Amino acid sequence: MEKQIDPRILRTRKLIMDAFIQLSMKKEFKDITIKDITTVATVNRATFYSHFIDKYDLLEKALSESVMREIIQEVSTHEVINEETIEAIFLSIIKFQTSISNQCRRSYEAFTPQIETIFKKELEAFFSGLAQKQWPNQSKNELEVYAVMLSWALYGAAMHWMQNQNSQPEDYVEQILHIIKMEKTWIK
Repeated sequence: MEKQIDPRILRTRKLIMDAFIQLSMKKEFKDITIKDITTVATVNRATFYSHFIDKYDLLEKALSESVMREIIQEVSTHEVINEETIEAIFLSIIKFQTSISNQCRRSYEAFTPQIETIFKKELEAFFSGLAQKQWPNQSKNELEVYAVMLSWALYGAAMHWMQNQNSQPEDYVEQILHIIKMEKTWIK
């Protein structure tokens, strides 16, 4: 039997996260204090610390939950790893990164390392789960390596596109898919 979480706890946690996001739009991450967060969230410090270790923990959890919600919503219809799945994930990474950089311009640079870590971890878990269902006869180790390579490559390609933007994201992902197909003939 699954234990139900008290709705007041969820509401308070959301208040704190929303306050943090609101502050991130106005201030640089390094300048945001726990007092700022608790004032905007209308909670006391003890309440903050009952939910989060510090503002870095809050940042990680807020980003992780945002990434999970956005990406899973975008790719939840995909049940196998194929071109459509890769394209959907690439485009959702771009969409999420663009949204975060527009919303939190002042703190975006500070968030980048955490965003990268979370994305790679969550994508790796997503690809690993799909790969295990899709190729049940492959070894777990091979599937994990595959998931790591695919998640890191997609995230890296998305960041390369974000920094250069020489083409439309849909055209860029077509290049990625073309290279994946060609790679099979390059390595022998």
